[in-house]
Amino acid sequence: MPEEAGKDTVTGSDRSTQKPIRAGRSPAPFLKWAGGKNALLEQYQPFFPERAKTYYEPFVGGGAVFFHLRSRDFADRYCLSDINEELINVYRVVRDRVDDLITLLKRHQQEHNREYYYRIRAMDRQPGWPERDPVERAARMIYLNKTGYNGLWRVNSRGHFNVPMGRYRNPAILDEPRLRAASDALAGVEIAVKDFRAIAGEAGADDFVYFDPPYVPLSATSDFTGYHANGFGSEEQRALAEVYRRLSAKGCRVMLSNSDTPFVRELYAGFRIETVQARRAINSKASRRGLISEVVVLNY
Repeated sequence: MPEEAGKDTVTGSDRSTQKPIRAGRSPAPFLKWAGGKNALLEQYQPFFPERAKTYYEPFVGGGAVFFHLRSRDFADRYCLSDINEELINVYRVVRDRVDDLITLLKRHQQEHNREYYYRIRAMDRQPGWPERDPVERAARMIYLNKTGYNGLWRVNSRGHFNVPMGRYRNPAILDEPRLRAASDALAGVEIAVKDFRAIAGEAGADDFVYFDPPYVPLSATSDFTGYHANGFGSEEQRALAEVYRRLSAKGCRVMLSNSDTPFVRELYAGFRIETVQARRAINSKASRRGLISEVVVLNY
């Protein structure tokens, strides 16, 4: 595991102090992410507690819920984590070295074409890639996210990104105001490569945990959990439900999103289960994109 995975720092800047969100800079997700929650925030609003001592999000993904809660000064402390090392590196770089990141993204924006896309995509096949400059890795991930097919982040069993180039006439590779607003929101936030199980020993009373795991697939052809080489199957879902129960027993307020399936409802039987209507657009067939029911599991 590269150094950045175990140490919450990116050399070149000190952003260890949490700061108020600047007027006119409402933070929002800067990545397109499968299962992103931006469109569900209005439906989620009644479920959020008024405030928490510490906010934990162990599957941060695109970070829509974090950015929403951060903008209203929801917690005294924020802890974001994910098992995806490239994703966590991006968040750290946006927090600590946003100016350097913007410089590299401008270069990607100028050079973008089909040949360039596949050359950048192949960089993670090179020896020593995880030890490369964090800013270079972060700029690559954002570039591929903005230009790859449907914004999908998918890796093969070797951990190599394998999404083909999308058909975009003028992809928005760089959104400087959004990146700077995200950088402000991430100042002072703890960001770690971490398995979701670790939170069972960290969060406690007066804390709020939001779980947004890779969803249980609705069918054999609707599984988009390839964001990490190890995947996320039924055993991981059962382990997550056990962590949920352990946190609940400690007095921690917990909220979880997942597919509305009998398996999920069985895993969280005994807890409050609400439903929301979500529009899912990441599908190869437009006819299969539309509103579907999802569950929100609450212990309060």
